[in-house]
Amino acid sequence: MSKVTVVGAGNVGATVAQYVAEKNLADVVLVDVVDGLPQGKGLDLSQASPIHYHDRKLEGSNDYAATKGSDIVVITAGVARKPGMSRDDLLKINANIVKEVASQAVKQSPDAIFIVVSNPLDVMTYLTWKTTKLPHNRVIGMAGVLDSARFQTFISMETGYSVEDVRAMVLGGHGDLMVPLTRFATINGIPLSEFLSKEKINELVARTRDGGAEIVKYLKTGSAYYAPGASAAQMVEAILRDKNRLLPCAVLADGHYGLKDVYIGLPCVLGKEGLTKIVDIKLTDEEAQELKKSAESIRENIDKMNELLAVGCAS
Repeated sequence: MSKVTVVGAGNVGATVAQYVAEKNLADVVLVDVVDGLPQGKGLDLSQASPIHYHDRKLEGSNDYAATKGSDIVVITAGVARKPGMSRDDLLKINANIVKEVASQAVKQSPDAIFIVVSNPLDVMTYLTWKTTKLPHNRVIGMAGVLDSARFQTFISMETGYSVEDVRAMVLGGHGDLMVPLTRFATINGIPLSEFLSKEKINELVARTRDGGAEIVKYLKTGSAYYAPGASAAQMVEAILRDKNRLLPCAVLADGHYGLKDVYIGLPCVLGKEGLTKIVDIKLTDEEAQELKKSAESIRENIDKMNELLAVGCAS
């Protein structure tokens, strides 16, 4: 019986728990520092199980002891973005939260695979890897699946064709410097350029890059959670069912695409060991430069985070 821990019982975490249970993937433990929050949401989700015909146990707790022996730990804990706040604004607050979460969770589940959803995502995934000291194939960030889903959604909305036939992949960091691979986007195998002008495709790319902020603007007091939750659940499914899915995920670039020592969105194969391999595809000079620029931005934020954490320790 598989067990998944979701740390953070806010909207994203609860949605991950919901999708994992409804897909009948694993029993789920929701953990949060707020007394009663994970217990209440766990009980509420449990009461939906007769309707969705699954027998998965959903437990809420404020104690990491309940997470012992998890196969996968999904980290969603942290402060959500507010209007006018960039992902990088979250750096100092969420770094301290994620460091503590990763430290506590790995003690209980040293053999787990960690999936990081907290923002700024690429930096928080790097921090989780450093904190847990796990092999890098067992620490993976979620962003690319979400960004690709957003791009696919906008393509479907613009063309009128079913999302089931739209395929697209977004690489790079989870932010303004993400790299949608437009020349690989297709509608049932037919290149997107056959359906839309370059100008229209560029508009969809811009909307994808601003996808999270657009939702924040509408919600005013929160950020996206349905699509992020579904994206994390898809990664959980790929791992637990050893599906060898080819998905864009934030992983440690160890020489791939000319990048090193940085977590960034790349084409990955996910299976029972977590990251099975990074797939190298030939990029154009422009795409390679965009990916490099994205990596440099992430590395700058990693350095900034390390400085902030060092100051915090010194004080």
